[in-house]
Amino acid sequence: MWLLRLLAVLLVVAIGAGLLLHVVTGNRNYLAFAWRLFRYGIVFALIIFALMIIERVAVIPA
Repeated sequence: MWLLRLLAVLLVVAIGAGLLLHVVTGNRNYLAFAWRLFRYGIVFALIIFALMIIERVAVIPA
């Protein structure tokens, strides 16, 4: 779980850096980079949450 938190913090820092670089330079490539990271981060988080829900709901007969 600590690894997921670390990845989330790194993702937020990278998105913030992309937005800051866009504001400073005006280069839209940084904005596209931040947007792409945001989308992939949301998809990754949804997949992780779905796996956690499946793990809780799934009843595996023993």
